[in-house]
Amino acid sequence: MLSHFKFYSKQDVLAFTKIRKFETKLGERLQVISNTSDLDAALKNSKAKFVLFGVPEDIGVKANNGIGGADSAWTPFLQSFLNIQSNDFLDGMEILLLGHFDFSEIASLIDNNAQSDDEKLLAYRHAVNTVDAKVEQLMHLITQNRKMPIVIGGGHNNAYPCIRGAAKGWHKAGVINIAEINAINLDAHADYRPMEGRHSGNGFRYAEEDGYLEKYCIIGLHENYITQNTWVDMVNNPFIDCITYEDIFVKEKRNFMQAVAHAAGFTEDTLCGIELDLDSIENTLSSATSPSGISSQNARQFINYTASTTRPAYLHICEGATTLTDGRNDTQTGKLISYLVSDFVKAILDVLNDVED
Repeated sequence: MLSHFKFYSKQDVLAFTKIRKFETKLGERLQVISNTSDLDAALKNSKAKFVLFGVPEDIGVKANNGIGGADSAWTPFLQSFLNIQSNDFLDGMEILLLGHFDFSEIASLIDNNAQSDDEKLLAYRHAVNTVDAKVEQLMHLITQNRKMPIVIGGGHNNAYPCIRGAAKGWHKAGVINIAEINAINLDAHADYRPMEGRHSGNGFRYAEEDGYLEKYCIIGLHENYITQNTWVDMVNNPFIDCITYEDIFVKEKRNFMQAVAHAAGFTEDTLCGIELDLDSIENTLSSATSPSGISSQNARQFINYTASTTRPAYLHICEGATTLTDGRNDTQTGKLISYLVSDFVKAILDVLNDVED
């Protein structure tokens, strides 16, 4: 049984959907699970190609001494995504909306019971292990049934269970020979910090050390925010590559799409997790909001290109917020994520349609 998870009914979905005469919205078309007692069978029997779920938590961000709020983007995303028009560009029937994880009780227990900041930090890092286990379990189930997971976070700590679960599931499905995948990460940070306890800054390090991540490429890494020891570890690892933001946009050694194409080439030997940290996008609300970053157009181009050109293992969009615990807010984050998810689905469906033609 999948604990800490809320499955959605059609009524739940329609509650977010604004029904209008002479229009059909995605919320009216996409699928839900009717029998939640046997999730494996339900996934197996579903005709949907994509399975969408949320991990609205900021436990991993707080475990990394970050500003809370990564739990706030899921509902605004749904309010936007479910009201996309169903049309020839995207029907909606291809998507199964499963629901979302709810770890708020764990977070509240830590906030109410930890006696000091150090104790709270340790408790958050311990709690990330629970999040890891649940997200991995669901990713495994989805991919072993040959469905494409779309994961909306949440902190970037969830890259680790996404990679582990997808590697195991696609392997069990017979799609890959060993339980190991690659990842491309559009991110201002490498999230390759030391293994000091789980948090949002070391998911890729844990995934690599555990043997589930083979090649890893970061696009848009900010030179000002990578620690020297992490940089040395990356430079000396032939299975890691990166193109910094400065090399693309300041020194102009290559343009953005050349960088994306390079990453796709570097990771082309097996399935590849597509990771997008919203703190890479200029002025997008997150724990690490930056005045300098890529544009939303760049982000959409990245999603379209990687979905079309690589062999995607999953899509994971993380770190976005509509409200941060320091009081900042931005109502547009959910709509931005909605664009990125629809771009991913359309790109893969276009590839599949071309193959069928």
